[in-house]
Amino acid sequence: MPTKVRTVYRCTDCGAEHLRWAGRCDTCGAWNSLVEETTAPSSAERARRPALPGGAPAATTRLGDVEGVEHGRLRTAIDEFDFVLGGGIVPGSMILIGGEPGIGKSTLLLQVAARLQERGQRTMYVSGEESPLQVRLRADRLAGNARDVELLAETRLETILATARSLAPHVVVIDSIQTMMTDELEGAPGSVGQVRECAARLMRYAKDSGAAVLVVGHVTKGGGIAGPKTLEHIVDTVLYFEGESSADHRVLRATKNRFGGVDEIGVFRMTEQGLVGVENPSELFLGQRHGAVPGSATTALMEGTRPLMVEVQGLAAKASFGTPQRVATGFDARRLALLLAVLDKRAGLPFWELDVFVNVVGGLRVREPAGDLAVAVALASSVYDRALPPDAVFFGEVGLAGEIRPVSQAERRIAEAEKMGMRSVYLAEHSLPAGTQGTGAAQRAALVVGVASVLVLFDRLFV
Repeated sequence: MPTKVRTVYRCTDCGAEHLRWAGRCDTCGAWNSLVEETTAPSSAERARRPALPGGAPAATTRLGDVEGVEHGRLRTAIDEFDFVLGGGIVPGSMILIGGEPGIGKSTLLLQVAARLQERGQRTMYVSGEESPLQVRLRADRLAGNARDVELLAETRLETILATARSLAPHVVVIDSIQTMMTDELEGAPGSVGQVRECAARLMRYAKDSGAAVLVVGHVTKGGGIAGPKTLEHIVDTVLYFEGESSADHRVLRATKNRFGGVDEIGVFRMTEQGLVGVENPSELFLGQRHGAVPGSATTALMEGTRPLMVEVQGLAAKASFGTPQRVATGFDARRLALLLAVLDKRAGLPFWELDVFVNVVGGLRVREPAGDLAVAVALASSVYDRALPPDAVFFGEVGLAGEIRPVSQAERRIAEAEKMGMRSVYLAEHSLPAGTQGTGAAQRAALVVGVASVLVLFDRLFV
């Protein structure tokens, strides 16, 4: 008698199971995220499975008795990639690289595989989306010699793991996890169950063999990794590729890293020879400024441990319809609404009748409150139609009372501004570095000015 196949509806955001389809997940509240999948194995697979005995206690080991030698990281000689990982690839780890289609995930990993192979680290590249000829043609266009990389065009997980155990590579690249499938589960490749099971078994292979596994993951329309959120919890490191498809640069960001810092970024430039690391990202993001124009301000952000200079553009125009528009690119829309309310109430700027547009140049996203002051100053510059000094930098958090609050690592931000030739830095007066006030103040390349509130700053700049 054939085994009855049981199906459930699983949320692609949180992985919660539901007995029947619903428009909204009861666990995480996501809309239209439930997909049907089978949970019972095939009848043939169930028949050949041996009966499992009951669980038995296992012997434990004291931490002090654990022996072994920590292996060094595998360096790829791609400095930006190694920097984001915290110094290189940790043997036995699993790294997930996500990004939109065409952003450069496969290109980067093929370059990584070629560099590792050149340095004597045996690498196996598993392609589930492209034929061997397509991978070869792409490799010929890239810098580096990828001819010695072991290539496997396969989507069946059991075959991939058997081949990996036979070759014993140092690094395995899976492109992509959404194309992999296992015989243990019924269902199409890319389903929630298949993605989670394949990722879990690849993780177990990495821990047992000591080989590093690099996995490509596609993203959903919301920007998250396609599949359940548990996929990001399984792996050791999660990297996201960001950037505008029309721009020639990409940003690689670490959002999870068990062996290094998070929120570190690496900046790459897309060329005919592949992705090339950018040594000075601040120069890249500030190189397209058009002099002193109203609505343009420069801020200093901290991306992990790296200070970065970014241009923020703001435009305030007379509303054409009854309800003014609020459009933000690279800046949180709710944070923008808060800033507009503060500027309206505390500085008397009539944003209630103005359309507001904010853009962070270069495709970056401002994730910390240090960019508040630059957004506020850029919008005020547009309202007053007065250009800001092109060699001025603004950073600080804006509070609800209009006060400017200090942010962390002000000294490093100032040093980066001075490195880029900036002459003046505006920040919260309570975060002024030591030696910048009084008659005995140290000589600096930039004038550091502490301000108490946005109203005081606007009086200084526009009156």
